[in-house]
Amino acid sequence: MAIVINPISPVAVSMFGIDIRWYALAYIAGFLICFWLFLRMIRDKNSGIILDKKQSDDFLTAIILGVILGGRLGYVLFYNLPFFIAHPLEIFMVWHGGMSFHGGLIGVVIANFIFAHKNKLNGWKLLDLCAVLAPIGLFFGRIANFINMEVMGRATDMPWGVVFRGDTTTPRHPSPLYEAATEGVILFILMWWLYKKTNLKSHPGALSGVLAMLYAVARIFCEMFRAPDAQIGFLTTWGLTMGQLLSGVMFVIGAILFVLSIKHK
Repeated sequence: MAIVINPISPVAVSMFGIDIRWYALAYIAGFLICFWLFLRMIRDKNSGIILDKKQSDDFLTAIILGVILGGRLGYVLFYNLPFFIAHPLEIFMVWHGGMSFHGGLIGVVIANFIFAHKNKLNGWKLLDLCAVLAPIGLFFGRIANFINMEVMGRATDMPWGVVFRGDTTTPRHPSPLYEAATEGVILFILMWWLYKKTNLKSHPGALSGVLAMLYAVARIFCEMFRAPDAQIGFLTTWGLTMGQLLSGVMFVIGAILFVLSIKHK
C-alpha cells in the first residue's frame, strides 16, 4: 500500500506580496551551514588555508555565484537546450526549477580557482574543503526537490511508494529522499570522517577526487529508481540516463584526480 501525501505548497511564506519558496530557503540553509563549518575548518592550522573576514565573505559570494550560474547553465546545456533556445528568457527564471548538480560543480570549481588565484591560495586545498561540505547543500536541495514534487522516481509497488494526492494515482519511488540520504547524509559522514581521521588533506585534490567518485556511485545508484527527464528519456535501449552518463564521466575524472594527488604532493 502506497503512502499518500498531500502536495506541499512550493511557497513557504508570502510577505508583502513576495513569495518565499522552499527551494530558495533550502539553498540559503545549505550555504549558511556550509559557510559556518567552513569558517571552523579554516581556523585549524592544518587546513593550510588562512582567510580574513573580507576574503571569507568574498569566497562565499564566489561559491554562491558558481553554484547558481553553473547549476542553471548546466541544466540548460545538458538537459533541455532546445527548449531554452526557443525560450531564452526562461534561462533566467530559476524559480521555475531546473538546476544541474554537475553544472553547479563545474561552476564551483571555476569560482574556487579564480578566487584562489586572486588571493594567492592553494586552489586544491580550498576545493577539498568545499568537497567535504558539498553533501550538506545536496541534502537540502533534494529535500526541496521532494517538496516541489520534482525528479520523482519510477513507478513501484513497494510499500514506501509515494502518491501525491491530486497529482497521480501511480505510486512512485521517493527518489529525492533516496538522494538526500545517500548523496547528502551518508556522503557527508564519509567525507567528514576522511577529512578528520585520515591524512588525505595533506594531498591537495585527494578529497575532491574522493567526493567525485563517491557522488558518482551514489547518483548512478539512485538514478536506477528515478524517472528520467521527460524531455530526454533514456539515452540507450538498456536504460542509461543523462545523470548516469554525466556521473560516469565524473567518476573517471575523480579517480584520475585522486591518483595524481596521492602520487604528487
